[in-house]
Amino acid sequence: MTTAYLKLSLIASLLALAGCSSAPSQPQINQLHNEVGKLSKEMRQLTRQASALEQQGHLNSGTAQGAWLLPQANTGVILKSQAGDLKLSLSHVQSEANGARATLDIRATGDATLPSFSAEVEWGELDSATGQPLSISSMSQKIEVASTLLPRSQVSVPLRLSNLSPEQLGYVRVHDVVVTPPAAAVSVP
Repeated sequence: MTTAYLKLSLIASLLALAGCSSAPSQPQINQLHNEVGKLSKEMRQLTRQASALEQQGHLNSGTAQGAWLLPQANTGVILKSQAGDLKLSLSHVQSEANGARATLDIRATGDATLPSFSAEVEWGELDSATGQPLSISSMSQKIEVASTLLPRSQVSVPLRLSNLSPEQLGYVRVHDVVVTPPAAAVSVP
């Protein structure tokens, strides 16, 4: 919230300076209005992001099964899984013909190599009144990370999140991470 305080201080300073001028010109007043408008827009965005981040933290504190990502929070989460600790984040959430698309970035957080794995990705809307996930409109897909993840390396998995526009997309949940068994060697006679 330090950023919010600085921006509010800047607005107050700009208004005070504008008041000190005996006869500000119209271009200066227009510029001041533009700056105040930009700062107001940035404040609304920061407020939405802070609210989403708080909700994301609340959802993740209530479960040990899976990890919740809220696109507006714009912050990653750690998922403790059978494969190891994974840092998950969403990026590039965009419109697509049948909904939205996004990139799920998966990062190995520890010093160990992580085996290949599969996981379920669920997405849906949040109830506007309670902020809770609406399971009735949720959808899911299975993803696979076929190669091992070296320590502190990352893989990006493209997601097709059908039936919801980016504005409607309330959450993405990653759960049921299962280590993929190594392929059995085939012996040739």
